[in-house]
Amino acid sequence: MRGLKTAWRVAAVALALASGMSMAAAKDTLILGLPVEPTGLDPTIAAPVAIREVTWGNIYEGLVGLNESNHITPLLATSWTVSPDGLTYTFKLRPDVKFHDGTPFDSSIVKFSLDRARAKDSTNAQKQFFEPIESIETPDPLTAVIKLKEPTGLFLYHLAWGDAVMVDPKAEATNRTDPVGTGPFKFKSWQRGTKVELVRNDDYWDKGIPKLAAVTFRFISDPQAQASALRAGDIDGMYIFTAPELFGAFEKDKRFNAVVGSTPRKVIVPLNNSRKPFDNAKVRQAMMSAIDRKSVIEAAYSGYGTPIGSHYAPTDPGYVDETGVWPYDVARAKQLLKEAGLEKGFSATMKCPQMTYVMRTCEVVQAMEAEIGINLKIETSEFPAKWIVDVFKKHDYEVTAMSHAEPMDIGIYARPDYYFEYHNPAFDALIKKANETADEAARNRIFGDAQKMLAEQVPALYIFDLPHLSVLNPKLKGLWKSEPISEAYVRNAYWED
Repeated sequence: MRGLKTAWRVAAVALALASGMSMAAAKDTLILGLPVEPTGLDPTIAAPVAIREVTWGNIYEGLVGLNESNHITPLLATSWTVSPDGLTYTFKLRPDVKFHDGTPFDSSIVKFSLDRARAKDSTNAQKQFFEPIESIETPDPLTAVIKLKEPTGLFLYHLAWGDAVMVDPKAEATNRTDPVGTGPFKFKSWQRGTKVELVRNDDYWDKGIPKLAAVTFRFISDPQAQASALRAGDIDGMYIFTAPELFGAFEKDKRFNAVVGSTPRKVIVPLNNSRKPFDNAKVRQAMMSAIDRKSVIEAAYSGYGTPIGSHYAPTDPGYVDETGVWPYDVARAKQLLKEAGLEKGFSATMKCPQMTYVMRTCEVVQAMEAEIGINLKIETSEFPAKWIVDVFKKHDYEVTAMSHAEPMDIGIYARPDYYFEYHNPAFDALIKKANETADEAARNRIFGDAQKMLAEQVPALYIFDLPHLSVLNPKLKGLWKSEPISEAYVRNAYWED
């Protein structure tokens, strides 16, 4: 009898241990690090990509989305058709979808959201994406018909961006601090300077998603602090790891999964083309010829990255390698300056956002330009708050540096009010032609011509394409390796047993 009781006790202990192991394996919360805190939580009213990293695909959703391969996928629209003339897009909407506050999603929401994005007083960072819209019709609750003024080849692709998410009319005024969407996670809290907390949307339309009960985005800007938080176990992963000089050590550490992926983030040094001497193409070409891209990549990002010669990411459709147009050639750079009448060089101020890799880029570029007599004085600029106001909005700069995160965004050089102040009718005509071309292969050829024109004219110095470096817990699965567009997409994340 005593032996039987002992056996029962052993079995009970074993069962308890097994239960405990099962509970440990069934972890359903995630703490994920990001380097930049968003300025708000509504991607439809402001430009910083940090807003989209937290909210897009997690809190908010659009009619369509993008997968990791940068292909358009159904989301709140289950299907769509495009008329032969390219002017009418008819979307069939997903039934039984609700916003987090209970508001039903239907065609009236589509009309409200896109009319709001294209309104005269809209502050949407990509307002021009919606300007081709002539009208939006709602023949029934699950059908939305969008009519365009002219064919727009990338219209559907742009509807997959965070700027085109669907907005609850009752929440539009408060979305900046208390976001309401249709996504797999609901907003819980925002502790300024530290974290944003999300919880599972139990009424999400895609049953079984998300697998996580809660996600916390921790904001850690200092690269050393990112590494320390990982090693201390304070976070489950750093989705965008900005300490490339430490990345190699994590690659060798079996406690972590160090992942190298691709991004459309183009590190460039924009020049204010409306100010002297940067209105002279020879000056810009001289500055580009003074840049040894590989050395910049080594110094700024420990050798991780891909040299670029125009404003286009190697992963984007239609990419053409233009790095050979103005290769590193100091003698040629000096000759171009001489031809521009600036043989003795000149001085200018370079406003550099306070992001480690951008500051490093500025410092290396400063040293390289000094070799040909160009004295660039570095002025640090708080990012995003001060840089967005001074450079992006007011165009108050001579030289700056920035990572442009959006894919296939070469068309920004055709915007009359963009901060590059690059005004080239021939380039504008190329972009207009590309936008009106429905055939993808033909459109990519036009984008190739546009890349060549920028490479030759150099309205900005084109340096390198950033890799996507992540350091994660090896048991964390379902996150994207590459970043086709700025989005810390935790919808499909889960813990492996």
